[in-house]
Amino acid sequence: MDSESSFTAITLPVFDGRNYLSWAVRMEAFLEANDLWEAVDEDYDVPELPTNPTVAQIKIHKEKKQKKSKAKACLFSGVTPTIFSKIMTLKTKFEIQKMKESETIKDYSNRLIVIANNVRFLGSNFDDSRIVQKILVTIPERFEATISSLKNSKDLAKISLAELLSALQAQEQRRLMRQEGIVEGAFPVKSYNKKKINNNNAQSFPPCSYCKKTNHPEHKCWWRPDVRCNKCGQLGHVERICNAQQNVKEANQAINGQLEEDELF
Repeated sequence: MDSESSFTAITLPVFDGRNYLSWAVRMEAFLEANDLWEAVDEDYDVPELPTNPTVAQIKIHKEKKQKKSKAKACLFSGVTPTIFSKIMTLKTKFEIQKMKESETIKDYSNRLIVIANNVRFLGSNFDDSRIVQKILVTIPERFEATISSLKNSKDLAKISLAELLSALQAQEQRRLMRQEGIVEGAFPVKSYNKKKINNNNAQSFPPCSYCKKTNHPEHKCWWRPDVRCNKCGQLGHVERICNAQQNVKEANQAINGQLEEDELF
């Protein structure tokens, strides 16, 4: 047996649920030795042949399809039957997921990512692009405007998971603000009297521990320390009230007791 044949005949490493990192390194080496790692690492799709393809195009197309098939066969054979069964169960679970109307983008995406990470931990490839496509086809119609906007500005086949989630969460935040129907930030002094009259009949809540106001429940305060601004990326306020730095400064002063409530308006 020549040296090349003996080298590519390396025993396929099998994952049994233990020492995953060691198995992953050995599996990558095995796939590279058999010229199959590219099919896993790049996760490419094999395009259909054009009309009247050349001999060279037919050859390349066949090679790419064979590499995909061989790489998949290696990955499936590289785990025990028990692990393989778990992977198939998780992938089926991933496919049937849909976003609930009452669910946030963050909660839904986290649910999908947990499933994907579990599949990866069991030794199977699971690219972020699959999560992106899953979100695009299963989110409610209320996100259609954002999806249309992304289609006009980006290639959805190449958009990253982080970019998609950022755009969808921004729309979700704007929608929440409109539903609340009241801006809980700093406003010019001239609007105070009018807003005070309008709010006389509004529901009253216990003083908010963040901004000291009584016109909203604490968990909806726009100055919560755990809320992140989609505009500047900082914690402690939302995008709507990040447009004027002076407003943010005054509101922070109010929270620290350095400014009376009337000065916020």
